[in-house]
Amino acid sequence: MPLPVLTIAQMREWERVSWAEGRAPADVIRAVGGCIAATCRRVTQPGDRVLVLAGQGHNGDDARAAVAQLPDREISLFDVRQPEQDLTRLREELARRPALVVDGLFGIGLSRPLDADWVAFIRTLNESRLRVLAVDLPSGLDADTGKPQGEAVKAWLTLTVGAPKQGLLQEAAAAWVGRLEVATDVGLVRCPVSTELLWTEADDLKGYPPARASQTHKGTYGHLALVAGSLGYHGAAVLAARAAQRAHPGLITLHTLDAVYYPIAAQLQAVMVHVLPPEIKLSGKWSAYVLGPGLAAVPNNDTFTALIRSLWRQSLQPVIVDASALDWLALNAVPSNGLRVITPHPGEAARLLRTSAANIQANRVEAVRRLSRQFGNAWVVLKGHHTLIGRSTGEIYVNPTGNPHLAQGGSGDALTGFIGGLAAQPDLQPDLLTVLRYAVWQHGLAADRLQASRPNWTVEELVSELGLS
Repeated sequence: MPLPVLTIAQMREWERVSWAEGRAPADVIRAVGGCIAATCRRVTQPGDRVLVLAGQGHNGDDARAAVAQLPDREISLFDVRQPEQDLTRLREELARRPALVVDGLFGIGLSRPLDADWVAFIRTLNESRLRVLAVDLPSGLDADTGKPQGEAVKAWLTLTVGAPKQGLLQEAAAAWVGRLEVATDVGLVRCPVSTELLWTEADDLKGYPPARASQTHKGTYGHLALVAGSLGYHGAAVLAARAAQRAHPGLITLHTLDAVYYPIAAQLQAVMVHVLPPEIKLSGKWSAYVLGPGLAAVPNNDTFTALIRSLWRQSLQPVIVDASALDWLALNAVPSNGLRVITPHPGEAARLLRTSAANIQANRVEAVRRLSRQFGNAWVVLKGHHTLIGRSTGEIYVNPTGNPHLAQGGSGDALTGFIGGLAAQPDLQPDLLTVLRYAVWQHGLAADRLQASRPNWTVEELVSELGLS
């Protein structure tokens, strides 16, 4: 099940209910220690040196509980009590360049700004530029606001306990949190708190898409109409089409401009490529539309605008709009049973809402709500760090996969194409939310696999990785 994104007060209530139902804090600490140890083993090698910084509270207890579970690592356990007196030892430990530092100094209980001694201690750790695994949250960070309380540890990886804390997802926290993962199996009772912001777990998508029946044919799995590509941007159309193929719709037809027909058609085999007629109308039985990748240099915006708006207003099939086509949408009502998706990055979202990208990033959840309301209760995939999927009401899902190396031209076109390839399949259309969550998850997971194996990967390789697990 997806995990609720919690405030400090909600996390405390979860703990209170767990203790009231007989769960022992010592057992939970031991389980958290096991999760920390498992993460340490995953990101280090046998024999590596690991420095464990343990504070006086339960966060320190969690870190200490990991030590006995790391017999094949060289562990230096540092119980930090007086930061001014302990600073010299910290410098000595950091000078030995451990492969990993475990930050167990402060947890969510820190409710005041750090004093000067603690600020100096944490800054010394940050200046070392070593890889830091933060336990629950980077020490010094406010778990509700995501802002440092004077100073905060800059983590390479944060392993939060039970469920994500809302502050860890704030734009202000990104520089401190690093990659965010969740230790879920820690012995607490089922979370008694429900929230509208939910964190997607791998098990949520297990077995998706469902297995296909034996007696089917390409007509069973839909026909995607892709409108993409213009002079200088034909690569976006190719990437979107190839990504759509990875989703295995029955058929794909790419409609493009005469000026780029030959370079696009020459790179595609199974995808049919048609030149858009002068009046730019689509004739055929399509099960979904993808509009927008690589249309930045179309010669007649008015004609394209008319096509996009007509499909958006009238089609009973899913319509997915991205990139330049987002600017051509109108604020029209759509059929009550129409499936609509927009996939803006923060800059595009800012243009649509007539605000700044900084304002979008400051409250991404509200941006999703506003965009959806503005465009007929469309589903919104707000791309970026921790991509959000949702609409004007109901749950909004946070995607945990992906890494900063997705920030390269073409990755968004690949995501849009992959979404379209899934959304074109009639059997998947009744649950478009799961289509979107799965597509975004797989897109990020493909980038994570590539980054782990070869850091110089390209978007073309990203497309080849889509849907492999």
